[in-house]
Amino acid sequence: MPRPKSKTELLLLSKENFNKLLKFIDVISKDKKAIEFPKGMLNRNIRDVLGHLHEWHLMFLDWYTQGMAGDSPEMPAKGYSWKDLPALNRKIQKKYENESIENVKASLYDSFNNIYETIGKHSDDELFQKKRYHWTGSTSLGAYLVSATSSHYAWALKVIRKAIKARNKQSN
Repeated sequence: MPRPKSKTELLLLSKENFNKLLKFIDVISKDKKAIEFPKGMLNRNIRDVLGHLHEWHLMFLDWYTQGMAGDSPEMPAKGYSWKDLPALNRKIQKKYENESIENVKASLYDSFNNIYETIGKHSDDELFQKKRYHWTGSTSLGAYLVSATSSHYAWALKVIRKAIKARNKQSN
């Protein structure tokens, strides 16, 4: 499905890509879930990828809460600019490195549900009209949500598949 352009499409593709990601992970054996990704990848394992998604959900929800209250949230995070994403993503990876995959996955479910409910509160116009909210700048609320949900889940699935494929090649 192409990039969502309506509330219905966003809800559908977000849920579809989220479920596709989690179903893929669920069929992986416990041992393979814990394997380290090949060197050179920021996220070192599946837990890291899930923690990354969860933390970006939390950041979006924080931006949303502040922005809808009339404030201007610091994006992407306090002390970081968009140019600093590699450093921010390393910080996120460190935050979850001692958590179990089960705990991170449970947190991801919770934050997904919060994001999904947030999408559901808005009309198509509220989601996809550019410049509607001061805090989204020249883009739309929906563009931020697409990036935090459906597109991010597709990215995560691609990263995990690539890492598993690379590991399997190394094993052979």
